[in-house]
Amino acid sequence: MAGTSTCNDAFPERGRLAGIDFGTVRIGVAVTDPDQRLASPYEIYQRRNPAADAEYFQRLVQEERLVGFVVGLPVLASGDESQKSAQARAFGGVLREWTGLPVRFYDERYTSVLADQSLLEAQLTRKQRKARLDKVAAQIILAAYLESRRYGDPGALS
Repeated sequence: MAGTSTCNDAFPERGRLAGIDFGTVRIGVAVTDPDQRLASPYEIYQRRNPAADAEYFQRLVQEERLVGFVVGLPVLASGDESQKSAQARAFGGVLREWTGLPVRFYDERYTSVLADQSLLEAQLTRKQRKARLDKVAAQIILAAYLESRRYGDPGALS
């Protein structure tokens, strides 16, 4: 998976990051350890309204002591961006405004498929898979981002 970065903000190499699987209804969230070695599924946030969403992410930053966000960018198989890409980029901008933290974008192609395969292999029911899919997709996005940095592939999309 190719990655992607968004802005010229310095992006921390230490401290906890949150991975975001953006959706208009649900947002999957994953977090790293302080050394940014492991990504773990965190939760699925049901979107409400801009004020409640801002409060949720501000509280998440405080409680988890976050230093940055990696937002999955839905890119077409051709590598082109779509309307969903524009929505994810807009959300990343709002997330930066709400929290004051830097945001990077990372190509999320196939993460939902990989997450669903992983949950199928765990022999979970359809209902159990649905309840976990978005946060596992966020974990895959975040883990792929960490891996790309570890091996010198900047991978971030601008």
